[in-house]
Amino acid sequence: MTGFERHVTFSAWAFLAPALLLIGVFFFLPVLAALLLSFTDFDIYALGDLDRLRFIGLDNYRQLLQSSLFWTALGNTFYFVIVGGPLSVAVSLGAALLVNARLIRFPGLFRTAFFLPVVTTLVAVAVVWRYLYHPRYGLLNYGLSLLGVEPIDWLGDPDWAMPAMILMAVWKNFGFNMIIFIAGLQNIPTQLYEAARIDGADAWAQFRHITLPLLGPTFLFVALMTMIGYFQVFAEPYVMTQGGPANRTLSIVLLMYEEGFRWWNMGYASAAAFVLFVLILAGTMLQLKLRRRESL
Repeated sequence: MTGFERHVTFSAWAFLAPALLLIGVFFFLPVLAALLLSFTDFDIYALGDLDRLRFIGLDNYRQLLQSSLFWTALGNTFYFVIVGGPLSVAVSLGAALLVNARLIRFPGLFRTAFFLPVVTTLVAVAVVWRYLYHPRYGLLNYGLSLLGVEPIDWLGDPDWAMPAMILMAVWKNFGFNMIIFIAGLQNIPTQLYEAARIDGADAWAQFRHITLPLLGPTFLFVALMTMIGYFQVFAEPYVMTQGGPANRTLSIVLLMYEEGFRWWNMGYASAAAFVLFVLILAGTMLQLKLRRRESL
């Protein structure tokens, strides 16, 4: 390595050092500390006296996997991800196609309107939607009454609480993915569509054989980000239902919060966090593998 190359390398590390230091202090160290906590019985008593802290190995993970409440939260979280994720991606793609097709006037206005919920505070959105879902005074039930439909207790009925929460989450989040899809659509060469039209391909054939294949990398990014975000669902059940009714909207992150900050079972909550990490990692690897197989 020449002197100039050593100088460039040193300069690069010097510029990166502050960012790496911040990432190490505020990300990797807390993650490592949480991992260590998951192997202990750290609770409110240990918080007052560290001599009470004990290393218990995998007991937290064993108790977690034996808990019926954890499996309920896990099932609810998977329900939210499996139903809400594809629905959010589909709505995002539909909105992107509509805005990008230039069939409407002022597309910039519609992009802004669709993106506006994304920058709105999630807690504020959840509070507003909670009033929209009110069984007696909610706007949604008022609209149903005009159609002759009986009012629904959206957040109080165990069968409707999770779908109602998914509907709100899709409305809140689809604008971000819409912008990503618009960027992907605008990167597709228009000559491909012109050639397809000359060959007699209709709109559906163009969408199926040109748009969808060339949006593959965009689909992968959107699917991964949506899955990761939906696995970490917390504010929606915390504000709207507190995990009810009958624990039908209890998520893993809400369970972590209650165990860690309500009951001060920090070791148990840390174990739940790393189980969630493994699930997200497995989902990510599965999607990457499926995408790699499709591209072969």
